[in-house]
Amino acid sequence: MAEQFDLFAEPEEKPVEKAASPKEAPRVLYFDLETQKSSDEVGGWSPMSIKLMKLAVGVVWDSREQKYFVYRENEAEKLAEKLHTADLVVGFNVIGFDYTVLEGYGPFDLNKIKTFDMLLDVKKLLNHRLALNHLAQHTLGAEKSADGLISIQWYKEGKMDQIIEYCTQDVDITRDLFLFGEKNGYVKYKTRAGKIEDLKVDWKIGDLV
Repeated sequence: MAEQFDLFAEPEEKPVEKAASPKEAPRVLYFDLETQKSSDEVGGWSPMSIKLMKLAVGVVWDSREQKYFVYRENEAEKLAEKLHTADLVVGFNVIGFDYTVLEGYGPFDLNKIKTFDMLLDVKKLLNHRLALNHLAQHTLGAEKSADGLISIQWYKEGKMDQIIEYCTQDVDITRDLFLFGEKNGYVKYKTRAGKIEDLKVDWKIGDLV
């Protein structure tokens, strides 16, 4: 018997295969914060003392959203929440300092965040520390506009806009230094003998995430 067809039936819809969406790039957050108090005011550099320095301003650059996020002291919890959205947080002395300051505001489990601290990597490679400003000057030709002590003085004077601008510049330098190292495989520094040298680094986001 021949197969019968309903001439008036709706044509069967075939499922449309959706094109695979390209994988989103990792969300890298470049982070820095400024404090209200100096080490002299809180009794040194122990973790307990660092927590007493208190948050003045924290600034984050989000690589996926391509914009800055600014947080003041009353937004410390929101700052911690933002950091937890990262596939990778990049900073300079972020583990020993910035995270410790934030821990003074609550149990944020910051140690669970995938974090790359350039200071720790440079120290491991050279067996001594170098300042962010040192690396920025010799690698990028950039220089910080102020320092942490001036930022603390601005806080006492209520000049929050100036602190935000300064902190944002530090985030820019942190980001640009990391990306230079990732692209070129080295950063530049001055040796104790006064010679400018290349420091080979392996800062590939794909490997760090």
